[in-house]
Order: sequence, then C-alpha cells, then structure tokens
Amino acid sequence: MKIAHVLSIIMVIGVTTLTLSPAFATNKTVTLSVPTMSCPVCPITVKKALTKVPGVSKADIDFEKRQATITFDDSKTSIDTITRATMDAGYPSTLKTNVK
Repeated sequence: MKIAHVLSIIMVIGVTTLTLSPAFATNKTVTLSVPTMSCPVCPITVKKALTKVPGVSKADIDFEKRQATITFDDSKTSIDTITRATMDAGYPSTLKTNVK
C-alpha cells in the first residue's frame, strides 16, 4: 500500500514537471517589413528596441531592404509583442515572412 502511494506521488510529480517544462518551446525566426526606416541611424533604434524584448535572441536589420530578421523564443514572446516594440520605437512593422 505504501509503495503504491509513493508511486502515485512520483507519477503526479513527473506529469506536472512535463507539463510545466519549457522543453516544448522553440526558437523561431521571422522577417518584418519596416518601411519607415529612412536614414542609416534608424536601424540602430530598431535593433535596440527589438533586443530589449524578452525572448529575442537575435535581431538583424537590413536598411537597404527596410526589413528586420528576428530570432526569438516563442515561449517568452510573440510576433505581436515584437511588432509592438518597433511601433513603440517609432517604426511600425508588419510580418513579411512566415515563422520558421
């Protein structure tokens, strides 16, 4: 009886751990169109805004193409939060490519 009780507790702990584990999170990469970047200094502001978003691990800005490619942890942030960050910095953006 005691062994069955201990085993049931272990099973509950194991299931809870699996449920709460961030192991299912993945890094995703998106490209955003940022058409309002009008000078060579604009990418610095956009990059700074993007890298402050929790979960963003990489932000590459291409001034000539007016786009930003962002790699992020989808368990910590979302595309909406990322585009809001560029908007709040004064550079509205839209999703250019699908999530990879």
